[in-house]
Amino acid sequence: MQSIEVVLAMLLAVVASGYLVRVVPVSLPLPLVQIALGAGIAAISGHGVRLDPEIFFLLFLPPLLFLDGWRIPKVGLFRDKGTILELAFGLVVFTVLGAGLLIHWMIPAMPLAVAFALAAIVSPTDPVAVSSIAARVPIPKRLMHILEGESLLNDASGLVCFRFAVAAVMTGGFSLAAASLTFLWVAFAGLAVGVIVTWVISLAQRWLSRHLGEEAGSPILVNLLIPFGAYLVAEHLDASGILAAVAAGVTMSYVELSGRALATTRVQRAAVWDTVQFSLNGIMFVLLGEQLPGIVQRAAAAVEDSGHVSRWWLLVYALAISAILAALRFAWVWVSLRVTLFKAREAGEPLQRPDWRIVAAVSLAGVRGAITLAGVLTLPLLLPDGRDFPARDLVIFLAAAVILVSLLLASLGLPRLLRGLALPDEPAERREEDRARREAAAAAIAAIEKARHALSEPGAADADLYTNAAVRVMANYQRRLADSAMPGSVAADRLRAADRAEMALWLAALQAEREAIFRLARDYELSDETSRKLVRQIDLMEARYR
Repeated sequence: MQSIEVVLAMLLAVVASGYLVRVVPVSLPLPLVQIALGAGIAAISGHGVRLDPEIFFLLFLPPLLFLDGWRIPKVGLFRDKGTILELAFGLVVFTVLGAGLLIHWMIPAMPLAVAFALAAIVSPTDPVAVSSIAARVPIPKRLMHILEGESLLNDASGLVCFRFAVAAVMTGGFSLAAASLTFLWVAFAGLAVGVIVTWVISLAQRWLSRHLGEEAGSPILVNLLIPFGAYLVAEHLDASGILAAVAAGVTMSYVELSGRALATTRVQRAAVWDTVQFSLNGIMFVLLGEQLPGIVQRAAAAVEDSGHVSRWWLLVYALAISAILAALRFAWVWVSLRVTLFKAREAGEPLQRPDWRIVAAVSLAGVRGAITLAGVLTLPLLLPDGRDFPARDLVIFLAAAVILVSLLLASLGLPRLLRGLALPDEPAERREEDRARREAAAAAIAAIEKARHALSEPGAADADLYTNAAVRVMANYQRRLADSAMPGSVAADRLRAADRAEMALWLAALQAEREAIFRLARDYELSDETSRKLVRQIDLMEARYR
């Protein structure tokens, strides 16, 4: 019962963190506030939550990775695929090898395989932590897309490397050839499982809905279960459940393009997933804060194994590892940029050299977060022979310390680094939006004409009614087409200004409608059922304009 109370307190802390981050006088990223609240819970309750590592991994990672894969911009992912792959795979391997060797040299009592495991689990970056920091500073959209794509793929690559390192500790040996073959199976089978599971479930759900119907909430519940299904099937086949969850999310984004889901389902599903993402990320950071006092105590006892007596060596290790990771990331980004510029010059392509602050921001934005925490907590407690896992508490502490240091460095450095940066315009994005608006308006007008002819028979008494209704509905779309016929940027600017004005008027009108309906319901002049129905329609209209 007490554990349930602690979990409820953590959920309450996640809710409180969303408000506290807005009222504290100092600009702090949301994860740091959640960690502080978790530490407060530990100090008050005196009773920690101890989860089985595999259960912890299953509960938290699949839905988060699935959502990352679902929502990542595909155009940006494919456009900058070279840069993203270099960061997501090349940088991860470079970090695992470089940081692993340096950590083992710095802490000889930590076995080399354990050092590689630590380096692997701190290699993935966390887009949620970066986004919370970048919310108050300007970051070019293309750079954010690159960071999001990197974090999506390096979650999988870092965790796969982590599992190989842990397996080497458990078995006492490592074969590069066997590991390479295993990696190919783990990677490709995991990707295939994610794609197949998502398509099969989507097709089955569509068939059942068409022939048997469905309850209103069942599509959302099925959508929530897909990442867990893909993860468990992949793990059962000794493939990567992590990659399966990522592939399932990417596949879901293509399934979504079929447009078969109802509009209300999409609105409700988006709200549910936003809540799940906020809750799971928040709980993991609160859990880190809740376990931090115990982690520090156990790590202080473990530091004696490294030949030091003073607990200050924990801080030295944490800062040194953070500096190693930052230096390796900066070196990789700098070399990668030089190679890209050289290839562009050789091919005769015009390529503008980016501002040095952008390059520094990519290096500084390597913030560790939820994935690192979730992964490191899955370290086994015992070896197969019954001995304690070597330096487990020290590894958990150092991973947690790297999360804290990277959050502090990014929260202090990114705003100062990018303040006053002139962001380039996004002409291609605006042209795409304008073209989509024109084609959508033309398709809407054609559909209205077709529907008018289908609804009204020639000579019918109500033919004028349908004609007048069609004229009113088409007026907005015809204005959009008329504005788009104006030359170049004048048309786009006028169209956007008209949209802003229309949005402000609609919002004011919808707010007045809703208040009138609530007033009638309070005065018992309108039933609860009718008021809920009308308010929901208004809310959906408002969601469109917001």
